[in-house]
Amino acid sequence: MTPRLALSMLHVAALLFGLTGIFGKLVAAPAVVIVCGRALFALLALAPASVWAGQRPWQNVSRRSLAWLALGGVLLAGHWLTFFHAVQTGGVALATLGFASFPALVVLLEGLLFRERIRRDEMAVVAVVTFGLILVTPSFEAGSGLAGLAWGVLSGLLFALLSLSNRVIAARVAPLVVAWWQNCAVLLCVLPFAATGLPALGAADWLWLALLGVLCTGLAHGLFVTSLAVLNARTAAAIFALEPVYGIAIAWWLFGETPTVRMLIGGGLIVAAIVLSAQRQAKRRESAAIAATLQ
Repeated sequence: MTPRLALSMLHVAALLFGLTGIFGKLVAAPAVVIVCGRALFALLALAPASVWAGQRPWQNVSRRSLAWLALGGVLLAGHWLTFFHAVQTGGVALATLGFASFPALVVLLEGLLFRERIRRDEMAVVAVVTFGLILVTPSFEAGSGLAGLAWGVLSGLLFALLSLSNRVIAARVAPLVVAWWQNCAVLLCVLPFAATGLPALGAADWLWLALLGVLCTGLAHGLFVTSLAVLNARTAAAIFALEPVYGIAIAWWLFGETPTVRMLIGGGLIVAAIVLSAQRQAKRRESAAIAATLQ
């Protein structure tokens, strides 16, 4: 695979992840039904992809790994539920920007849970994200979208916890296997609450759910993992910072969710902070890997 092809695949993956809120808004159903449908179609897509990659999720997974994967699935279910609820209450733009705060939340949680020293540049990222969220915060009037932003930030917090959980399991389990098991856990968590709502879905709703599960979960994850075999982590981080940009731009075009000047400035600060945080973390990982090979 050439670097140009890998770069194109990564851009497509970022675009597909950015479409998550779009498809979620198109489905006329409660958030729990959307999450259930997404997990179902994601499993249907991830199973053959895992087999094709030589990774059979149902084989050679220890009980300890299954426990971590189950925890990750619960966190993923919570992340999806709060994100789609944010989309329904505040719109795609505010939900996406609220969720985009998760890199700053990861920094704070790593310091709290793993007792890792928070560097000055990381504190700067937290400060920039916080200021960006203040700028995009609507008024406190009813119907202003403030609740949507708050649900989006909660979604980002749950995703930050999921990232830390996956940090523990990543060394023992392949990424596609992690995704398959976590989607299984999501389905088990939400199916009892969504079962009565599934028969009421129309044909268009099933189509959006299929696209959400297959494209925004299965295909996007596969493209992301495949591209990392060629591209370095810093390049991936910079491109994936475009995910909220794609989502907001498409929501602007499809639903007329026109961002205000304050929202654009705040969103720009949040995206810049994501790029800075991800690239610095990737650079530190690469430096650590080089140092390990020299020992």
